[in-house]
Amino acid sequence: MRDWELTETFDSPSGQVRWGQLGDPAGPPVVLLHGTPFSSYVWRAVARALARNHRVLVWDMPGYGASAQFDGQDVSLAAQGRVFAGLLDHWGLAEPSVVAHDFGGAVALRAHLLHGASYRRLALVDPVALAPWGSPFFRLVGDHAPVFEQLPPHLHRALVREYLGTASSPGLHPAVLDRLAEPWLGERGQAAFYRQIAQADQRYTNEIQDRYGSLDLPVLICWGEDDTWIPVARAHELAARVPTAELTLLPGAGHLVQEDTPAELTATLGDFLT
Repeated sequence: MRDWELTETFDSPSGQVRWGQLGDPAGPPVVLLHGTPFSSYVWRAVARALARNHRVLVWDMPGYGASAQFDGQDVSLAAQGRVFAGLLDHWGLAEPSVVAHDFGGAVALRAHLLHGASYRRLALVDPVALAPWGSPFFRLVGDHAPVFEQLPPHLHRALVREYLGTASSPGLHPAVLDRLAEPWLGERGQAAFYRQIAQADQRYTNEIQDRYGSLDLPVLICWGEDDTWIPVARAHELAARVPTAELTLLPGAGHLVQEDTPAELTATLGDFLT
């Protein structure tokens, strides 16, 4: 349970960010972005494999994982895009490769299209990129976040675990489910869970989705064929909008591809990054 620790810190406008790196510091840099309601923990297997040939940087977005959580925190897509651009400057990375999952896809795209972040290559894994997005449950919680915040802790815990479990097609190992749920428990974590959903405004992807045709770098789109959070039809729609896109579908994987088919995803990313 404690085999994934982020030891470095970065002070961002949205609170302290915890980050870490693996592999040769002189190797070609690859940055991994997680989605919601996850953390960098979902990248652990992929990160360790890629670290054999790359400098791999991972981070927990403000409001997620081991990073800061507090009342009034701005954890919107707009804020995360700015934080990521600032973090790249902090690392001194002029043109890394970027691999982004779910919500992290929108963060990486906003940082590139709106804040001038430059990438060598961009891999998008089941990304939040095209409207409409968000499951009926996600939208229900977003519309009534103050009500859900008042749930008794045991009911909140059950809700979070059940919700996380639906991201996987074959199902999550109980220890993995425990680790993913942990940051969202307790008084601070419960408030943070509903805060990030309440701030997940579709306008932040509306602002950029008409610009995907301007992307002029190599782009890989990976998608779990069994994704019930964002249907695979969106993969084809996104690939049609990006002139340089290569599309790879992963059979047997749901939304949380890193947990469902880690070997297949790692091999696909390794080929693309090389």
